[in-house]
Amino acid sequence: MTSTHLDRAVTPVPEGEVRLRAEGISLGYGARTIVEGLDLEVLPGAVTTVIGPNGCGKSTVLRALGRLLPARAGQVVLDGKRIDKTPTRDVAKVLGILPQSPAAPEGLTVGDLVARGRHPHQAWYRQWSGDDEEAVAEALAWTGLSDLADRPVDELSGGQRQRAWISMALAQQTDLMLLDEPTTFLDLAHQVDVLELVRRLQSEAGRTVVMVLHDLNLAARYADRLVAMKDGAIVAAGAPAEVITEEMLAEVFGLRARVIPDPVTGTPLVVPAAGPSLRPSR
Repeated sequence: MTSTHLDRAVTPVPEGEVRLRAEGISLGYGARTIVEGLDLEVLPGAVTTVIGPNGCGKSTVLRALGRLLPARAGQVVLDGKRIDKTPTRDVAKVLGILPQSPAAPEGLTVGDLVARGRHPHQAWYRQWSGDDEEAVAEALAWTGLSDLADRPVDELSGGQRQRAWISMALAQQTDLMLLDEPTTFLDLAHQVDVLELVRRLQSEAGRTVVMVLHDLNLAARYADRLVAMKDGAIVAAGAPAEVITEEMLAEVFGLRARVIPDPVTGTPLVVPAAGPSLRPSR
């Protein structure tokens, strides 16, 4: 990639602190390559949010980090081991992933959905136990769904349904969580509700979270670290105030905008400017 002023915004992470990293990975589907030679390090105990325009490779990278998509080149390393060489059950005990728009079987209750998060801990010699029961109850309590455990998932509101899926990931009792657009199709109030939950999981339960978001202002408000992508490459990475700049918005999103302090949190707030975008017409 041609060097730009944005290159200086990429902040390295100290070697000893990284549990999950992508090293020179190339990714794609069929004959199409989407990501090539990408390096990414995930800060432990923090919320890292990946932003970028549609089709830039955000979800593709998240799938590779979660072992759902094998790398064509390079490798993903989890706790010092190549993730593609680690048994699936071992990965599932430390890393949980919530894909875009997951679907539950018709009639499945919230409690049964959350209980599925315990599957990595099951074996032929170890069936359902008191520990599993406790993990499910704790996950439901964290998401405020204890009273809805017997309700079918398909009867929940969008926000409740998303919290149910997060509960399943919590019941898995992993300390690394990957969330692919967890606020999709939710109204603003429910988006904030879900992201407040994510922040609590990080601050109170010590979870490390990597998520993909489209809303730049919510990403800036709830992330400790932002990763901005364009055309399958990382353009900038660091604290929200370092990444959300007018120059980055023009470079990555083709957006004319002002960046001002959020009056509530002081985090960067993107205010689109009047006039045409900087994107070439198609």
